[in-house]
Amino acid sequence: MTDGFRFLHSADLHLGRRFGSLPEGVRGRLIEARHQIIARLAQAARDHGARDILLAGDTFDSETPADPTWRQALLAMGADQGLRWWLLPGNHDSLAAEALWDNIARIAPPNVHPLTQAAPVDLAPGVTLLPAPLPRRHAGRDLTDWMPGAATAEGTLRIGLAHGGVQTFSEDASDEGIIPPDRATTAGLAYLALGDWHGQMTVGPRTAYAGTPEFEEFRHAGRGACLAVTAYAGAVPQITRVETGQFDWTEQPLSLVPGQDAAAALSALLPPPGAGRRDHLLRLRAQGRATLAEQQALRDAAEAAAPEFAFFALDTATLDTEIDAADLDALDHGGALRVAAEALAAQARDPARAEDDRRIAAGALNRLYAYLSEGA
Repeated sequence: MTDGFRFLHSADLHLGRRFGSLPEGVRGRLIEARHQIIARLAQAARDHGARDILLAGDTFDSETPADPTWRQALLAMGADQGLRWWLLPGNHDSLAAEALWDNIARIAPPNVHPLTQAAPVDLAPGVTLLPAPLPRRHAGRDLTDWMPGAATAEGTLRIGLAHGGVQTFSEDASDEGIIPPDRATTAGLAYLALGDWHGQMTVGPRTAYAGTPEFEEFRHAGRGACLAVTAYAGAVPQITRVETGQFDWTEQPLSLVPGQDAAAALSALLPPPGAGRRDHLLRLRAQGRATLAEQQALRDAAEAAAPEFAFFALDTATLDTEIDAADLDALDHGGALRVAAEALAAQARDPARAEDDRRIAAGALNRLYAYLSEGA
């Protein structure tokens, strides 16, 4: 095929994920975004002139997704009959979920194809897909090992589809389930489409992880994406990153020193004001040192900004407290409060105390300062 074969490579949609560690207010939006990713993948395929969308495993978050989850997913995929969806069972939705894959095979629209066997599938004249479905959550062996011996006509463009980890060869027995990084070469593949790792990663010129099209945690920054691929026989494929995620996930440090405008430092890390903040999940980890007054200004700035974001968290667990007389005077010039503040300050400064104990004392001093600031 001199013009190459175009397709979309994605994986790890994890439809049905519940996001239990996040506040209730954002969970519903994240769950819906995962469903809407189907329409965004379809649009990405149309935009790049691709008819086929290869999903390299974990389309569903579990082997027993709720009926509305998988049935509505099939309806969304069937909305454009000009596209074809190829679904590979992964470790979260392996073939051990017999009821799930039987139901999909029974009622799936004509353009949705579950890949439940390790056998060649013709995608187009001269183009063959070699899928490696997971029989169970932990396969315990390299499921792509059949690809080198798969018989196809001479000149066929061979595309592999698999789900799992890639690692260099090793004599360690624990590597039995690892996909060899040179599998595209040993199996004569024009491209090996992988799933499992949620961030995009190129393993070699003909092998890549597409990553998840909609991120679900702070491990991977930014927005989810897929890959638009044009594969060629005997040539390196053209691979283009296509951003598809609705939500932007950002986690970054906020470094402070005494005398710095803590509120301004926080503001400098925020995305530009506007409606886009509603689709942004942001976690800042304050570090360094700041006075009681600076830490209070930081908390006030964070509290003011938080409602504009889908999720906003300020972590001050590793921020040390710089204690000065002006802050203690602001609490009280004398009396019980001043005595309590000086006792906490002494404990926070005491090098003989364990670090955790010093941090607890500094935290209590910060809370005292915050309570009194609110009262004022």
